[in-house]
Amino acid sequence: MGDAGTVSLESPPSRARVWWMATRPATLAASVSPVLAGTAIAVDDHAVRTLPGLGALVVAVAMQVGVNYANDYSDYVRGADRRRVGPLRAASSGVVPPEHVKRAAIAAFGVAAAAGAAISLVTDWRLLVVGALAVAAGWLYTGGPRPYGYIGLGELFVFVFFGLFATVGTVYVHELRIPSAAWVAGVATGCLACAILALNNLRDIATDAAAGKRTLAVRVGAAWTRRLIAALFAVALLAPLVAGLAGWVPRLAALPVLVVTMVPPVMRAAASGEPRELVGALQRVAVIEVWWALLWTLGLLVAW
Repeated sequence: MGDAGTVSLESPPSRARVWWMATRPATLAASVSPVLAGTAIAVDDHAVRTLPGLGALVVAVAMQVGVNYANDYSDYVRGADRRRVGPLRAASSGVVPPEHVKRAAIAAFGVAAAAGAAISLVTDWRLLVVGALAVAAGWLYTGGPRPYGYIGLGELFVFVFFGLFATVGTVYVHELRIPSAAWVAGVATGCLACAILALNNLRDIATDAAAGKRTLAVRVGAAWTRRLIAALFAVALLAPLVAGLAGWVPRLAALPVLVVTMVPPVMRAAASGEPRELVGALQRVAVIEVWWALLWTLGLLVAW
């Protein structure tokens, strides 16, 4: 989901800090949100299965780490990480060899694959196919001969795998079925994950264009990217409200609409177009996604 740029430091950071920053902690927090939202649905349906649920959490976090490390490595190799504003990148830090970043990405995907395989053994073997698709898509996002993250399809990847698959998949490993509430939460968390990436690409629009990285922001321009971000917030906030009014979920599940109060600062940063302001906005959207999931969970638990 979003990448990070280089910073100027008087002394080299520690290896531990470089590795930690390369995980992009804000996105890690956001990656937990779909699992939380999906588990809340299972609780509401009296269908929680502890071990598969924990496995889903491991898959979500490991996939996010793998994508972030792979993006870090691939952007370095392709020269797309120069002169960026934002947190430190591992491959270009001079502290961690780029090849080690690649190996770390492969290891993270391996953890995700192993956890996914374990889940499939106790739930449904067809999840192996879904897991294989997710891991392949994670690597090909910025890796391979023609990475689709470089041709404007990154948002679609994030919506599908860090929204729909993560949320709906979590519900499925608990319940072995997919209730309508899973799709509501999947669409909403997918939109918020997309908003993180769209802001990231808005921040890097000039450097990405110069490096030949044709993200969606580069393709449609800054103005349309801002409109997309606003639309993503609107869908994420309205989805539980509409679903509650339609009777698909308990009406208290509409509590996530309260995060609307956190959106204006993000949109102001997007309107400014200042890269340094957008760095903070990225973190705010991750917080918004976490709060969305927490309020969704609270609404379902109170209604329960």
